Amino acid sequence: MTDFSPIHTQATPYARVITPLNAREAAEELEATFLAEMLKSTGLGTQKNSFGGGIGEDQFASFQRQALAEEMVRTGGIGLAEHFYQALLEKNDDR
Repeated sequence: MTDFSPIHTQATPYARVITPLNAREAAEELEATFLAEMLKSTGLGTQKNSFGGGIGEDQFASFQRQALAEEMVRTGGIGLAEHFYQALLEKNDDR
């Protein structure tokens, strides 16, 4: 029989207390990620012809989409961040 060491229960980064500041940051990050995926589905960053930027352009297009999405959120976004923020605060109040 094998001896197993006891499992130590320590707080993980996900078990931290939600403050209004980190809830706002998380909500904006989530909206930016969502927008980046939507921009990807529209074809932003894909090559238009065979004489484009090559494989490097394809590899770095995700950085462009993410930067554009973050700027969109910084300038107001589409309103998802506020809904995410309120949901996070409500979840924190339920504890």
